[in-house]
Amino acid sequence: MSQGVVLILFQVLVLVFAFCVHESAHAWTAKRLGDPTAYMLGRVTLNPLKHLDPFGSVLMPLIGLYYGGFIIGWAKPCPVTLRNFKNIRRDDILTSLAGPASNLAMAIGALLLLIIFKHAVPGGRSSIGAAIYMAEASEGFDTSGLGALFPIALLLYFGVIINLMLFVFNLFPIPPLDGSHILRNFLPAGLDTAYARIGPWALLLFFFFGGRLIGVFYYPLIGSFAHLLAIL
Repeated sequence: MSQGVVLILFQVLVLVFAFCVHESAHAWTAKRLGDPTAYMLGRVTLNPLKHLDPFGSVLMPLIGLYYGGFIIGWAKPCPVTLRNFKNIRRDDILTSLAGPASNLAMAIGALLLLIIFKHAVPGGRSSIGAAIYMAEASEGFDTSGLGALFPIALLLYFGVIINLMLFVFNLFPIPPLDGSHILRNFLPAGLDTAYARIGPWALLLFFFFGGRLIGVFYYPLIGSFAHLLAIL
């Protein structure tokens, strides 16, 4: 199996897991705040069949991989019944933030495991260096002497970069992304319907032309994580 295929498979595995945790976080938080709608529909689960959206979870990431850009997308949104919340604005915002927060938490967790891997495992430092090299879509690197733990380092590094990407991407205020659910709580009455209607088209345009805007927030963040991995 070529290194290119391995890179794609690893990214898909990490992306699907990230989607599942992200949506489970939404559903779990909503239940804690009084709305069991998504929980009753079985959305607190790592079963990808409960979460994946054919367009956002399959087609969009494949397009990103094909063009060599950001691997981003979205899962099937968790249904929320706002009237079940005690404080609708606050609880809706907290529920919306739970998904991106879970991605940030997973990125931090993967970083901490890489740091432990770096110091506690023989050859860990070289395995992490090779993982970073391969994750930057650099093929032809000889990994034969890196040992069986190298794939773990590669998965963990993808866990950092993909979860940070999802964290940034989902906070943009474009329907149906989580940032739009936060913004709608501050819109004047009557504008939320019109705002929701522009979502699909605005999101499609953003996907193809918003890479630089994503990079404004993503690159400093991934740079900070890379710096911590280097010095710790």
